[in-house]
Amino acid sequence: MRSYTVDSPEAAGRLLALTMVSDGNLAPSEVAALQHSRILHHVALDDQQFQHLLQELCQDMLATTSRHGVINLEPELIDRLLLEIGDPILRSRLLRAMWDIADADGWLADAEAILLSRASVVWGMDTHFAATAGRSTIV
Repeated sequence: MRSYTVDSPEAAGRLLALTMVSDGNLAPSEVAALQHSRILHHVALDDQQFQHLLQELCQDMLATTSRHGVINLEPELIDRLLLEIGDPILRSRLLRAMWDIADADGWLADAEAILLSRASVVWGMDTHFAATAGRSTIV
């Protein structure tokens, strides 16, 4: 997997792309959530640059993390990608956008949950997990 400069548009864009494809399905609702978030504008990426990053990510995953057609991202690799973002404000905005993307299709896949929880741990931030952990619903 290629490396990017810390806090670069490419490092941020790759995490957004990873959120979109981590469940194995690039849903139209996730693309809409990405556009609605305006995070690409904040990280200084246009749509064409993001599409290029998405393609590179998929190529890298197939080349480095695929075994028998199954993509498996080890926690150490996820952590390395997350550590390419150091700015606390950028981390916060990215995590919010990543949650919006993961929630967009109405289903939080295991791979999305792992990515979001690793981001919370590595970046030292609260997530929706912490916000909803104490709630219970009585029907």
